[in-house]
Amino acid sequence: MQTHEVKWSYSGLKDYDNCPRQYHEVKVLKRYTKFPTEQMRYGTEVHKAVEDYVGEGKPLLPNYQKFQRQLDPLIAMEGTKYPELRMAINFDREPCKWGEYWVRGIADLVVINGDTAFVVDYKTGSNKYPDLKQLQLMALMVFAHYPEVQHVKAGLLFVVHEHFIPTEYHRKDLDTLWTDFYPTLERLRLSYENGAWQENPTPLCGWCPVKICQFHK
Repeated sequence: MQTHEVKWSYSGLKDYDNCPRQYHEVKVLKRYTKFPTEQMRYGTEVHKAVEDYVGEGKPLLPNYQKFQRQLDPLIAMEGTKYPELRMAINFDREPCKWGEYWVRGIADLVVINGDTAFVVDYKTGSNKYPDLKQLQLMALMVFAHYPEVQHVKAGLLFVVHEHFIPTEYHRKDLDTLWTDFYPTLERLRLSYENGAWQENPTPLCGWCPVKICQFHK
């Protein structure tokens, strides 16, 4: 299997990096399903409420109104807003249809203002170990879809903790930014090619759906 034949998303690549065995059983063989936890369901509800408020101006429900002061600055931003923006690109890093992708993903909010784009990812979990690589991938996809954009200002908005972690990316660094993903993609390609899907025991094994694994708790 060639690298360009391995379709991926950030969440899928992260699942593979966490445990190739689980990735194989869940995403390839589809013998097990990862069911959403209570925290995941809460995150989905908050994302929907925030999306509707920022993107369509729908009022926040009473239990989510505490997020309003963090969201109003997003509404006030100048530029064209794209909430829940679906982007897909092919192996040549060109925009393509959603179902014909090499890599694809959904950005919570993208704002295009001239040669600058703003990308925001809403988070409801802990801000103790922030993961910025998903923002990096979203920035790369914005560069592919919007040729006029020369730099991307991005950030993780931890709405529950009222914490914002900013970062920035530049078009001139495209090749370097892409190479950050290649080592894991190459390991994923080799797993497909060789049929080797190694277990990676971690404290997360207690929540793994793959019950036949020797490390399942």
